[in-house]
Amino acid sequence: MTQPLPPHYYTLLEELQAIDFVLVELTLYLDTHPEDAQALEQFNQCVQQRQHLAQRYESEFGPLLQFGRSYSGYPWQWVEPPWPWQV
Repeated sequence: MTQPLPPHYYTLLEELQAIDFVLVELTLYLDTHPEDAQALEQFNQCVQQRQHLAQRYESEFGPLLQFGRSYSGYPWQWVEPPWPWQV
């Protein structure tokens, strides 16, 4: 039986989802406005923020991505539920 997840699991996952949404929107904007230095700066700041959030998430709850995009602790963590899209 899986242990219940702590409340900060959901908070951190929600923060990741929010920053991912911002990054998608900024990507679409920058595709049509590649010379907008302010938008590019915001994009790069969001990338750093996302990396920090992902690192925090993965250090506490395991890998977010597979196929070499996230490290795994020992033993192999990818098989341990729940996966982020299951909650």
